[in-house]
Amino acid sequence: MGHLKILKTFNLFHFPPPWTPVRYIQPRYCSNAANTGVTSRESRTSVLLDKFRTQLSSGPGFQDFITGVSVNKSNVTAGGEDSEKHAYLSEDLGSGKSRKVYFETYGCQMNVNDTEIAWSILEKKGYQRTADLTEADVVLLVTCSIREKAEQTIWNRLQQLTAMKKKRLKSHAPMKIGILGCMAERLKTELLEREKLVDVLAGPDAYRDLPRLLTVADGGHQASNVLLSLEETYADIMPVHYVPQGNSAFVSIMRGCDNMCSYCIVPFTRGRERSRPVSSILEEIRMLSDQGVKEVTLLGQNVNSYRDMSEEQFYGSDMTKLSRGFKTVYQTKQGGLRFSDLLDQVSRIDPDMRIRFTSPHPKDFPDEVLHLIAERGNICKQIHLPAQSGSNQVLKAMRRGYTREAYLDLVENVRRIIPEVSLSSDFISGFCGETEDDHQQTLSLIREVGYNVGFLFAYSLRKKTHAYHRLQDDVPAEVKQRRLEECISVFREEAVRVNTALIGSTQLVLVEGESKRSAKDLCGRTDGNMKVIFPKDNVALEPAESQTGPINAGDYVLVKILSATSQSLRGQVLSHGSLRSK
Repeated sequence: MGHLKILKTFNLFHFPPPWTPVRYIQPRYCSNAANTGVTSRESRTSVLLDKFRTQLSSGPGFQDFITGVSVNKSNVTAGGEDSEKHAYLSEDLGSGKSRKVYFETYGCQMNVNDTEIAWSILEKKGYQRTADLTEADVVLLVTCSIREKAEQTIWNRLQQLTAMKKKRLKSHAPMKIGILGCMAERLKTELLEREKLVDVLAGPDAYRDLPRLLTVADGGHQASNVLLSLEETYADIMPVHYVPQGNSAFVSIMRGCDNMCSYCIVPFTRGRERSRPVSSILEEIRMLSDQGVKEVTLLGQNVNSYRDMSEEQFYGSDMTKLSRGFKTVYQTKQGGLRFSDLLDQVSRIDPDMRIRFTSPHPKDFPDEVLHLIAERGNICKQIHLPAQSGSNQVLKAMRRGYTREAYLDLVENVRRIIPEVSLSSDFISGFCGETEDDHQQTLSLIREVGYNVGFLFAYSLRKKTHAYHRLQDDVPAEVKQRRLEECISVFREEAVRVNTALIGSTQLVLVEGESKRSAKDLCGRTDGNMKVIFPKDNVALEPAESQTGPINAGDYVLVKILSATSQSLRGQVLSHGSLRSK
């Protein structure tokens, strides 16, 4: 059972006991004279005990107090019918009763997927989803704890929602506010006690418990379940995908992380690694293909360390292969259906569906994964390689498990096997003990590799992490910010150089919809995950054909690239296209 924390003492149900407890003590006597009348007292006591045993045997059993467990009694009446079942729990416990729930999702793509899982669970309980905050009975924030700024955003939002909740009390049923995800696990005590802003907390592994927690909240009590699991993957829950215009979807394949990088809170908010059974993943992707989805992104905190041990046939003696020159803080794992096996099966489901994955760790790119990406036309030639720093000293303090030299060797190997690959990366500025020379080494790594896309942040100390307990957050905030700005500047310079090399090329683009800046333009993404903007024109249905047709979201089109910036490309559509014709 999940861990439940309720801050007020209360009884959800009260039933008068069907028996009266009897305390029986065998009397002791020191003489025969004192034994007068004992026989009659013993007889009365025996009758009472028999009556107590009868009442006890006909009372409720343990199973009667467990929600969702049917109670089948074997007792049969004289008429041959089953005796009446006990109903000690309300049948509509956890029922949504058509109440409207509003979701706000913050942070990474895993939180998008968590939102879909949570909604799937609540929908089956009779809740309705609304996109209008003002009509919501329940507001659920799916949160991120990776950086302090992300958490502060949630605190500010809670203040706004609480003000709305107080105004609503006068004319509507009380609105319930819930925090889901990483912040619920990390700051459970503060969230429940600080100004009483939250009614419900559910950690990343407790979404199944949401209906019950909301029922408790309906009774005027705060309720929380933030227990982390070693097994929960939600494999049996089909997420309700919110797919804008039917283009793309996220599919979670594993949860948690075992890497224990010294700066990272994820192992403490998401728990240990566990992989979803391959059969469940394939079923979901087939369903998405049937719905016309054109792009699926496989998700996991360390997505390419996927290792399915759900079936006996997957057991084996093969040791996990790592990228050359990389190591882990944990012992090498053995057996299991690996990421390359999963990627192989997923890519075969629909040749016209693009496959991406995020977020990987550089250590988990053995050659078989790279060769598979190179061979399959529908596996995108874009790889995220989070470097975090270009300094060996900082990489060691971060416990990343590799050196600058090993990372650059991996980049060279990736480009050798996948010549047209696009690379992206993560960098942290101002980590504990980072010197100016360390910072310059990071700038030089960005220049040497040349990334298309980057995610760069100033270091934010997180409680519970190795860095919090063992290292000194000694880089001043203003120095962190200055170094971050320099990293961003160098990254943009290199991105312009890399993207400019695409001018004159023809790229297959998956159309996402209208450009945000102009209704006359459409936008989409290349295989390498670069945004492309192009005019909204009717174009040839096939290359070298005269028949034309409109361009719709979800279409593949061939676009000739005419110009480039650090963040996007601009081009002219040539014709419709497909992955099969690449």
